[in-house]
Amino acid sequence: MARKTVIIYTDDLTGKESDEARTHSFSVDGVQYEVDLAPESFDRLLEVLGPFMENGRKLGRGRRAAGGARQVTPVEDSSKIREWAKEHGYQVSDRGRVPSDVREAYQKAH
Repeated sequence: MARKTVIIYTDDLTGKESDEARTHSFSVDGVQYEVDLAPESFDRLLEVLGPFMENGRKLGRGRRAAGGARQVTPVEDSSKIREWAKEHGYQVSDRGRVPSDVREAYQKAH
């Protein structure tokens, strides 16, 4: 039996499928949010937030809680994972973050 996992990226604002959707983070009053947006929707977000960003004070990146550091995968490893995923029936984009389920499947296979 073969198993094929299909990953479909959707824009959180429009609900439309998009291979170009990326995860974007922002924070308001100490609450952090993440949204998956296609480039057009991200442009809309920046258009709305632009005046506030231009007139606000940039604080830089927030700190993560102890033990909450995100593991960063080197680009060459991501390339190997993408190649492996495509050979094993996973749909992955050529750019951006490799989904965690694909990354986990790759690690289990190696």
